[in-house]
Amino acid sequence: MLQFILDTLIRTSDLALIAVGLSLVYGLVKFPNIAHVQYAMMGAFISGYLLRAGAPLWLAGLLSCALIGLLAVVLHHLVFRRLLRSGPAHGMIGALAVSMILIAAVLGSAGSAPLTYPLPVSRAWTWGDALISPAQIGSIAITALLLALFTLLLFNTSLGRSIRALAGNRELAAASGLNADAITNGVNFLSGGLAALGGTLLSMNTSAYVNQGNDLLLPILAAAILGGLGNPLGAVMGALLIAATETLVISFDFSGLSWGLFSFVPVTYINAASFIILIITLLLRPYGLFHREVHRV
Repeated sequence: MLQFILDTLIRTSDLALIAVGLSLVYGLVKFPNIAHVQYAMMGAFISGYLLRAGAPLWLAGLLSCALIGLLAVVLHHLVFRRLLRSGPAHGMIGALAVSMILIAAVLGSAGSAPLTYPLPVSRAWTWGDALISPAQIGSIAITALLLALFTLLLFNTSLGRSIRALAGNRELAAASGLNADAITNGVNFLSGGLAALGGTLLSMNTSAYVNQGNDLLLPILAAAILGGLGNPLGAVMGALLIAATETLVISFDFSGLSWGLFSFVPVTYINAASFIILIITLLLRPYGLFHREVHRV
């Protein structure tokens, strides 16, 4: 049971920061930016190459967050804001095109081989029958700390109140004197930085690879939708539910139910299990688990 809890928390830390950024941007611009997961992939590569250049991990992560945050702001101004004037469908098509361009850029510059971080090898910690590495503990701790700080920002600062006001009624917020463009830029920078950090933390435990963003797309979208698109904190709970479902599917022993044909579900079926949960939830609650929060925020 302890191993299941730890594995769920590890997977949640892989998804939560990226899902929060996606949902946060949706709250302001009202379209799911599917290129957002490529920010995580690019952030992972930037951090990896900075580490190989001799930068300490904290500096590599910080610079990666800053660069990807700036990239998110630039892309919003040059591409997404203009496309959204013609409707969300154009924005979605543009996001798909941007996603392909970012993947091609990484392929052309870094190649298709995975990039392993040059981090010191450390022994896993043992708690009873459960195992967890120091890097995984660090990922969980950093994710929890950032989510706590983000909650304080959103609900206990004037900037957070401005973000919630703009997400709730953009026209009224602008009429009240809020600088909508400045707030949108800040949110895009923050979401891009969170995505880059999420990709970096994930690659610390595995490696950075070109299809990393594509592999994250389905669970990240599922987490954001489950939590209610536009509700960043709901996305965290969605990530937790997706992580618990994935962990349960790959760790549950089905040999007693399958007449010995198989014991465990292959890892390739993880996304299918997550989307079964998503479909069931949306059939019961079409706007996600926390749609009332979306309407209020």
